[in-house]
Amino acid sequence: MSATQFDRIYHGLAPEVGKLRVATSGMAWKGEENEAVTAIPADEIKWAQWIRVARNFQLRVGLKDRRRETFDGFLREDHDKLASLLKQHFGVTLEVKDVTFKGWNWGVTDIQGQDLAFLVSNKTAFELPLKQVANSNIAGRTEVSLEFVPSGSGGKKASRNAPDEMVEIRFYVPGTHTKLRGSDAGSQKSDAEDEDGEEVSAAQAFHDAIKDKAEIGQVSGDLVLSFEEVLVLTPRGRYDVDMFLDFLRLRGKTYDYKILYSSISRLFLLPKDDQHVLFILGLSTPIRQGQTRYQYLVMQFAREEETTAELNMIEEEIAKYDRLKKNYEDPTFEVVSGVFRALSKKKIIGSGTFQSRDGHPGIKANLKAVQGDLFMLEKYIFFVSKQPTLIELSDIHQCVFSRVGASMGASAARTFDLKIVTKSGPEYTFTSINKEEHEPVEMYLKDKKVKIKNEMVADVDMILAAGGGDSDEEMQSVASSGDEQPKPRLGGDDDDSEEDEDFQASSSDAGSPTESDSESGEGVTASDASGDRELAKAAKGGKKKLSKKKAKAEADGSDAEEDEPKKKPAAKPKPKPKPKKKDNDAMDIDDDEKPKPKPKPKPKAKAKEGEGDGPAKKKQKTSS
Repeated sequence: MSATQFDRIYHGLAPEVGKLRVATSGMAWKGEENEAVTAIPADEIKWAQWIRVARNFQLRVGLKDRRRETFDGFLREDHDKLASLLKQHFGVTLEVKDVTFKGWNWGVTDIQGQDLAFLVSNKTAFELPLKQVANSNIAGRTEVSLEFVPSGSGGKKASRNAPDEMVEIRFYVPGTHTKLRGSDAGSQKSDAEDEDGEEVSAAQAFHDAIKDKAEIGQVSGDLVLSFEEVLVLTPRGRYDVDMFLDFLRLRGKTYDYKILYSSISRLFLLPKDDQHVLFILGLSTPIRQGQTRYQYLVMQFAREEETTAELNMIEEEIAKYDRLKKNYEDPTFEVVSGVFRALSKKKIIGSGTFQSRDGHPGIKANLKAVQGDLFMLEKYIFFVSKQPTLIELSDIHQCVFSRVGASMGASAARTFDLKIVTKSGPEYTFTSINKEEHEPVEMYLKDKKVKIKNEMVADVDMILAAGGGDSDEEMQSVASSGDEQPKPRLGGDDDDSEEDEDFQASSSDAGSPTESDSESGEGVTASDASGDRELAKAAKGGKKKLSKKKAKAEADGSDAEEDEPKKKPAAKPKPKPKPKKKDNDAMDIDDDEKPKPKPKPKPKAKAKEGEGDGPAKKKQKTSS
């Protein structure tokens, strides 16, 4: 019997157009470009569905082994014809699957075979193929992010005319979910699972379900080699590294990653110090934890740690790879780097010929607020830290040496800054580099034919350092004067200190200032406590001075002024606001005993408000 043919039909998610033929023996699809043929025997067809998709209508065919094949591009009028063919040749009824057109972004997720379906009002809104899920991460407590493998990541670069494709989708999954012991397959792998009957977040339960069904948690293919508890500095944590023929898996306590070898752009093997070695993977497609993306995986190994390993591969397969061995008994970093080099088919970039003053290939430096190691390699300058930065020598416009920084003086003389200006635009300033590293770094850059600009002027640094020393001395003198009389905010510190010294020299008794304060307190506040203090102090030997002061106050305002400055020295120990009684008197006293009388303008105004007694009363209260 002749076969029935349908033109302009797509197979799966491929953009290639082909032809589908249906006959009694089965159905087959053939592409127009590469002429690849996909055949389905009649005895394997178990069910068929008709559903509206982006590329017109889709025919889904279910097979015996729970797989399914999809064909897009059918027209609406093809439904009746196709239904009769399936019923006639295979005894299968073509089921029509309803699709919702509400456009809502909230609904229910359901894992249907190899797909994750998003349902709205019990109708399918969209479906995601779990085979294409590369990673599933919890972004926050209630968000789950699914990342998909781009179609061009299989080794070939996507053409410029290739259509856009989704590489990530996020689900908001609020609430909690109760997990029972052994309720879900693979639930023992979940870190969030607690004792039986305890609740976990719904996002965690959804994440675990995706890991179980997608090729993240249970990977198809043979495991070549596995390394346990590898210390990864970026992203920080300990991960189990499972290596397969085409990809590797990082399994941590919280995150699982599937990384294709084709997405590895560079491999670095660099010595961190005398005890540790860094093995770094540069990724063309960064991995992510939450909102943070990591373009580099930095692994750290102990230099003296050794590993015995045997690859799960036959000799014929091993022979296909460069420098790959069946058995290893070497330091761990050599085993890991050797297997990565063979499976990813990328060369390992070493430390090169540069040596610092201590003989290391890297020097200590800071990039912004991040401290790390700056490696001078043959074709790159690589800053390894929590946020690694790679600069190609061919992209460097010029390098500028300088010592300009926030900290001048001794610390600036011991270090220098290196600013790298790139041709592509960004600038990188590495700070706090030991001064002794200047010569080897400069020689390295000259050897690489890099344009250098030197702004390190020793004389300027010395002048600035000397200026900084003078300013420090001045600040110390000001601080010392402030220590003598700390509270006069309005007046100058130096003036106050001079007043205190002069007054002490002129005064014969130390108790006189307190007596004057008590006198003013008696006249102004008329408080019994102040009067008692005056009497007690006068009894100790200041009675004569008190009488003289009173007479002077009655006769001349200038005499009262003299009493006021005495009050100021009394303010040293406690009552500092007292000297602000009379403006004219205070100014005169400053002129006689001090060369700098004008530092207290505001206390004058306060004294004017209550020239005689008001301000003094308040001051005595604060002093008492």
